[in-house]
Amino acid sequence: MARFREEGGAGPMRVFIAGIDGYLGWPLAQHLAARGHEPAGVDALLRRAWVAEMGSDSAVPIASVDERRAAFRDHFGVSLPFSPVNVRDHTALGRLLRDVAPDVVVHLAECPSAPYSMIDFRHADFVQGNNVSGTLSLLFAMREHCPDAHLVKLGSMGEYGTPDVDIPEGFFEVEFRGRRDVLPFPRQAGSWYHWSKVFDSQNVAFACRLWGLRATDVMQGVVYGSWCPEDPRLNSRLDFDEAFGTAVHRFCCQAVTGRPITPYGSGAQRRGLLSLADALQCLTLALENPPAAGEYRVFNQLREVLSVGRLAELVRGAAHRLGIEAYVSAVDNPRAEAEQHHYHPDHEKLPALGFRPSAPIEDELQRLLRDLLPYADRIADHAGSLPPTVRWRPPPTAAPAPTAASVPAPTATSTPPAAAGVRNPPEEGKGNERDTAPGHADRGRGTGRPARTA
Repeated sequence: MARFREEGGAGPMRVFIAGIDGYLGWPLAQHLAARGHEPAGVDALLRRAWVAEMGSDSAVPIASVDERRAAFRDHFGVSLPFSPVNVRDHTALGRLLRDVAPDVVVHLAECPSAPYSMIDFRHADFVQGNNVSGTLSLLFAMREHCPDAHLVKLGSMGEYGTPDVDIPEGFFEVEFRGRRDVLPFPRQAGSWYHWSKVFDSQNVAFACRLWGLRATDVMQGVVYGSWCPEDPRLNSRLDFDEAFGTAVHRFCCQAVTGRPITPYGSGAQRRGLLSLADALQCLTLALENPPAAGEYRVFNQLREVLSVGRLAELVRGAAHRLGIEAYVSAVDNPRAEAEQHHYHPDHEKLPALGFRPSAPIEDELQRLLRDLLPYADRIADHAGSLPPTVRWRPPPTAAPAPTAASVPAPTATSTPPAAAGVRNPPEEGKGNERDTAPGHADRGRGTGRPARTA
């Protein structure tokens, strides 16, 4: 942090982005380079494989890694160090951190999908193992190779759940039996994925207390919006399938393909939202204003709170203003979540650092729809991935439970689950090519029906 602080917070920083190929990571690298910082990063390209596994693709075409590197060099005049390393590869990650010597590490390298984690045991196990172990690997690598660097870790507002009280920024003061203390606000996550984020937050806080690391844990709301510069090689991905597409992106892709906009259940669920441009502004403010050594701080990163039903109506209205006939038709809620609930999160720390919201959501939605319209046919080709098939509480099967006498003893020739048609997440370190997504070739594009266990 020395170079940045010596220059009064205005000098260039070396910023290492874990997850640099993703929806946030790729625009962040460009945004930071435009501000004079020096981005570098890693990405195992697993997001490309996960989305393919769901029978989908980015709504906006994205370039290969080599094409992205070339475009970055053409537009910013410098090379982008971009390594296909999995953050769980602790040795390789450590070498990179030693070589880059970053001032800031931005951790975006996780599987960011609640539905994906709820498919079955294998996916829940993969998401928690990938996310928690990856964060631990990064924490130990930072301790060993860049202990003075500032970690900006992407958390989720979903960690908090929907308590019947206001949500502070990470900590709150409590009085109990005549004593007072400041404690972490309780977490009530609603998916195996969101619990992995809770575990990450606790591990990062512990590393700060134990080793004196400095960290900002960003509890981010739902981010929406496209990143489509004039050079298409600089496009960021935009997913719309049931697992990796946010509600905003799913609604907009439904609208441009003439399909009903489908909020889940009553649509009364309330969530924090912010545009991609605002998310980049917030992350930049966080990394340019580091905490002290040993400090663990939490920012709630959102601009506004809206119900899912209101969001669907805003998308419908934005579509109509562009001459797109769109309508809203709710579907049964596949999730186990409160639909009528209090939701009032604090978000004061980022405005105190200078965050100023950009365009209103109505304008952002129109811009997003305009960017998606040229790819309506591409989206329609994968529209089968839009309807929800993953359920938080699957209905019980009609078959009777097997008895001990009816279960054959395992043999050396027993068919492993993968060979029996069970969809598997990519193995660690794999996923660099699209055809490594298990089950992708069997599912067929646009089916939207992943292979499942019986």
